[in-house]
Amino acid sequence: MAGLKTEQAAAGGLTTTRAPFIDQAQAEGRLYIHQPYELYSAGNHDAWQRLFTRMEDRWRRYANPRFLQGIESLCLDPKRVPRLEDVNRFLSPLTGFKAKPVSGYVPSFLFFDCLRNREFPTTITIRDGATLDYLPEPDIFHDIAGHVPMHTDRAFAEALVRFGDCAHTAAEIAAGIKDEQEKIRRVTGIFKAMARFFWFTIEFGLMRGDDGLKVYGSGLLSSYGEIAHSIDSPLVQRYPMQLEWVVNQYFEIDHYQPLLFVVDSFDHIFELVGELERWMREGKLDNVAAGEPAVSEPDLRSFLEASRQMG
Repeated sequence: MAGLKTEQAAAGGLTTTRAPFIDQAQAEGRLYIHQPYELYSAGNHDAWQRLFTRMEDRWRRYANPRFLQGIESLCLDPKRVPRLEDVNRFLSPLTGFKAKPVSGYVPSFLFFDCLRNREFPTTITIRDGATLDYLPEPDIFHDIAGHVPMHTDRAFAEALVRFGDCAHTAAEIAAGIKDEQEKIRRVTGIFKAMARFFWFTIEFGLMRGDDGLKVYGSGLLSSYGEIAHSIDSPLVQRYPMQLEWVVNQYFEIDHYQPLLFVVDSFDHIFELVGELERWMREGKLDNVAAGEPAVSEPDLRSFLEASRQMG
């Protein structure tokens, strides 16, 4: 077994798109896994160090103060991929959250349900050192250095839990609809609204501060180029958060975002999630504007299966 692990690390370790351990877990249908730390290669640790080191100045300049406090609280090693058990040792006493390793994409209802239970599905692979700037799917740097520092803030953590509650509300609504096509139509609208809200807040959100706009969205916090672009570029439209705009605004993932929304505080996000849930119950999310994100079959099925369990 030790020989196999050494062989896997030499073959790419836990590099995104080249990770035999992940391939095997997916082939066996295992979504929730452990982090086989010994499989990380020297190249994996080097990629982490390069990603982390180049972001430090950008974080100090553009990140919101709670993120900077979170980075300090987690005691992340700039030179090595973090052990999730160490991350959780520092994180859990602060807000009850913990990083939960997964083998790949988590269908939406399951993802939101994890948030409700104060668990954050965390990718354990890391991008190839030759492609540091762009990765269409998350990796451990995005998840741990981008998302998790925000989970050390109590108000932000409560907003995430509240957002997870919304997924259960959506499943409850679906459970009460007998016509299958109507159920699919309404779940599709709700999913699009929730995905857009998550994108424009948790992933790409800006916040007002005493010294101007600061970044709290994890997609920006883990991107060397876009974190600066989001604040400095005249090409970006920045508007005060308006829920009716956000739930009807499509987004694309393969380029810098041309439109961002600004919140006042993490308590403001919590209030917005409550409003999102009220709109869901009132049917205001059933007919949101068409466009991205597309609703994948696994995402739709995850909500429908949850609704059947509640029915």
